[in-house]
Amino acid sequence: MLRYNRRVDVRQALSEARSGKLRPVVAVVGTETLLIERVVAAVRRAVADGGIAGFNEDLFHAGSKVDAAKVISAAETLPMMAKLRLVLLRRVDLLDLESQAKIAAYVASPSPSTVFVMTAEKIAGNTKLGKAIGKHKVAADPLKGHALREHVGLEAEERGHPIAPNAAEALLDTLGEDLAALDDALERLSLYVGPGQRIDLAAVEQCVARVKVDSIWALVDAVSMRDAKQASAAAASLLADREPALRILAMLARQLRTVARMRDALQRGLSDEEAAQLAGAPPFKARALRTAAKRFTFVDLTRAFALLAETDLLLKGSKTPDDVVLERTVLELCRAAPS
Repeated sequence: MLRYNRRVDVRQALSEARSGKLRPVVAVVGTETLLIERVVAAVRRAVADGGIAGFNEDLFHAGSKVDAAKVISAAETLPMMAKLRLVLLRRVDLLDLESQAKIAAYVASPSPSTVFVMTAEKIAGNTKLGKAIGKHKVAADPLKGHALREHVGLEAEERGHPIAPNAAEALLDTLGEDLAALDDALERLSLYVGPGQRIDLAAVEQCVARVKVDSIWALVDAVSMRDAKQASAAAASLLADREPALRILAMLARQLRTVARMRDALQRGLSDEEAAQLAGAPPFKARALRTAAKRFTFVDLTRAFALLAETDLLLKGSKTPDDVVLERTVLELCRAAPS
């Protein structure tokens, strides 16, 4: 098995597991469930390596008041009729500090015939366990900005498809940072376009997004220009496409957050392309974002985000029809902020 001196990311951990290069300890730390489960599944398959799944496995969950001594005993047990055994301890961060210290002692000198996998949402770096897992850690945090766009591109590539930048952006505009939803969408797109074919914007709009991303930008542009007529027409068009008001609101909020980050980056003296990257947008959107960022003041954006938060609550709890709530919000956004 591998001996190593530094933490890795999820893709490296998956690559190693798929090639049979297993580590004696794997600590998957973060809150992104899809990434965590992918690592666990890949390691489990690699340990079984064609054998009987589950035959040399012990599974524990710290939330059920597991005894650390039993976990360690399982990890120190030799595998039967196999080279390796798997011990999986979920949510090790839920153990008390004394139990975590016992796990840390095992991690310092793990069994060479066991792959010991731990999952946790967060482990304090100043604890014994936090210090022990440093070089064993696989970060599974939510992906954002450039990392999220890169993830979409790599996921498409792994399925055998190049993906157009505007198609990837359309996916993100529609589904946001939900990796499970993105994974499902890419699977459907793979089947839709066929083996080896390019995933383009038309495919995304046909297969995944009923709403065109340009329509959201049309709404943002109209709001930035205080053009109530155009903004109302853009919102009505989205609603006519049977797009839920909550999703329209979420996409509008996402675009305005991007504009806010762009505005902040430009004020710090960054170039259009650098600012777009910092804002979490692809370079081809730099010019449009710069234009939008110039139209919105800090007061405008602060007021807009407060209004969007209020609208979110209304859409979830008010008896007023959703289209009416959204229409009122759009008109309010188009009003000039009080001086």
